[in-house]
Amino acid sequence: MANLMDVLKSKLEGKNVRIVFPEGNDERVLAAAVELGKSDYVAPIVLGKEEELKALSEKIGVSLDGLETIDPATSELRSELIASFVERRKGKATEEQAEQLMNDGNYFGTMLVHTGKAAGLVSGAAHSTADTVRPALQIIKTKPGVAKTSGVFFMLREDEQYVFGDCAINPTLEASDLAEIAIESAKTAQSFGMEPKVAMLSFSTKGSAKTPETEKVVEATRLAQEKKAEAGLENVVIDGEFQFDAAFVPSVAAKKAPESPIQGDANVFVFPSLEAGNIGYKIAQRLGGFDAIGPILQGLNAPVNDLSRGCSTDDVYDLAIITAAQTL
Repeated sequence: MANLMDVLKSKLEGKNVRIVFPEGNDERVLAAAVELGKSDYVAPIVLGKEEELKALSEKIGVSLDGLETIDPATSELRSELIASFVERRKGKATEEQAEQLMNDGNYFGTMLVHTGKAAGLVSGAAHSTADTVRPALQIIKTKPGVAKTSGVFFMLREDEQYVFGDCAINPTLEASDLAEIAIESAKTAQSFGMEPKVAMLSFSTKGSAKTPETEKVVEATRLAQEKKAEAGLENVVIDGEFQFDAAFVPSVAAKKAPESPIQGDANVFVFPSLEAGNIGYKIAQRLGGFDAIGPILQGLNAPVNDLSRGCSTDDVYDLAIITAAQTL
């Protein structure tokens, strides 16, 4: 399998997709933005106070020459974004409240996306997931037919490539939510050139245990299989419930799920809860040596993606490439 990032870069050549980075005062973000600015894949927009960005650039030894920077507090775009925000919130925010919120880089950056001045946003290096997602849900909003946004990770190691979700957003999930995540995760995998085989994970394989938790996954599998044709995924395999080894190891699948169309070859894994997903991806990352790219938010009208606060400069760079690719 060709390296995902190389494939995306080839698709992005000459596109100069405008991606906004609200956290310009984080050295990892600034370093990644400067590096991206040398490419023709992404045209970065970095938010922050001019004097702080200059001082940080000198500290980390990079040049701001040619890099587009905006100070939300003094930008000439403020009045336009404030008015647009008040209109978008339809009576849920006053002009005074909007004025205050535009001092927040995540709100300012999300409004740049909403008004078409940027195509996507990458944040989260210095903010919680809630701080990144809240403006997106209020302003960008979910696509028609999508009840909840969710967060997946691309897990990459040499020629291996998998999708894990939901690992970032929803603390509690009903069967209908898990089914929606399965559908959206399959779409995400397809959009990046994968042929998804979706495994619905549990601590049971095909009825080996029966509890409310396992039955929720059984029901989620049924719902996802019902809805996949409507979502344009007629030929995509979605099956469960599986323990991870039964979805991933052919010899275990042959014993535990011999009738399943998934025989240890799943590449999209839907976890039954946020805690399982979050723990699972971090184990794969830290013990398994996988690169974890994301979380990539699904179901929004424009790409807004959330970094881990433990991210590296390379993580910021890679997530920006993925965010740009989502606009194509």
